[in-house]
Amino acid sequence: MADITMPMNGKVIDLKVAVGDSVSEDDELVIIEAMKMELPVVATEGGTVKEIKAKVGDSYQVGDVLVVLG
Repeated sequence: MADITMPMNGKVIDLKVAVGDSVSEDDELVIIEAMKMELPVVATEGGTVKEIKAKVGDSYQVGDVLVVLG
């Protein structure tokens, strides 16, 4: 299992996956807005989305878990 975490302080503006989706390494999972830029958060390994902890519109800090892969 892998926890996909927030790489920098910012706000989630889009979710690209749903629970149960299969993903490959480097697939986009979440789009964040940080420092007036839109940045993708990608899968660090392949797997299945087990849990989505992020909500669109919410702000998160570095290290907060956004998505759990299994």
